[in-house]
Amino acid sequence: MPDSKPVKEDAMEYSPEVEEMVCVAKGAQNGPAPIPEEGRWVQAKEIKDISGLTHGVGWCAPQQGACKLTLNVKDGIIEEALVETVGCTGMTHSAAMASEILPGKTILEALNSDLVCDAINVAMREIFLQIVYGRSQTAFSENGLPVGAGLEDLGKGKRSVTATMYSTRLKGPRYLEMAEGYVTRLGLNEGGEIIGYEFVRLGPMMELISQGVNADEALSRSTGTYGQFAEACKFIDPRKE
Repeated sequence: MPDSKPVKEDAMEYSPEVEEMVCVAKGAQNGPAPIPEEGRWVQAKEIKDISGLTHGVGWCAPQQGACKLTLNVKDGIIEEALVETVGCTGMTHSAAMASEILPGKTILEALNSDLVCDAINVAMREIFLQIVYGRSQTAFSENGLPVGAGLEDLGKGKRSVTATMYSTRLKGPRYLEMAEGYVTRLGLNEGGEIIGYEFVRLGPMMELISQGVNADEALSRSTGTYGQFAEACKFIDPRKE
């Protein structure tokens, strides 16, 4: 005779103890707490309910490098990714591969993808937590930011904003690269303290050269100073002196 026992559509297995329990109605039906997303309050129930642009920072297991990851997510899909790394030189190639992997994936797929480098994977984990909890940079910005906003995070010249400083107790600090650009000279006062610096905006300089501007002119037009550089008593090359 055919088995008269009804077959569960989802083929879910239950222990005998649960099977013998009586049904009790669930009273609370309040759903997930709303989170802020691009100027709206959203009850996120599925991956497609998640949108936002924000940043996350990660590090590799031996802590020899770090990654700053910027994602622009629309309806759960990564539409834009900016991968910036510092540390071991191999990270630049890892970042190149990650930039090909990330766009087009859902944030859940990306979270469970091998992004080549530990630091990038950790950054993805951290940024995932921010976005799904509504802690994005665009949480209260209506409609969020357009695709392309991540590129603007680099500023003019399309170059990462980095700080590179070197210092010894014997000889003191050397500013090598600041937000303004590549530092070419430091200005010192009578006491030998840094009071300003000269810098070159490498991104804009290369753009001028690519447009046919003479290299010397491009260098001159891309050079600036910060602080009391003009009032310095002494100028030094931070890489040689």
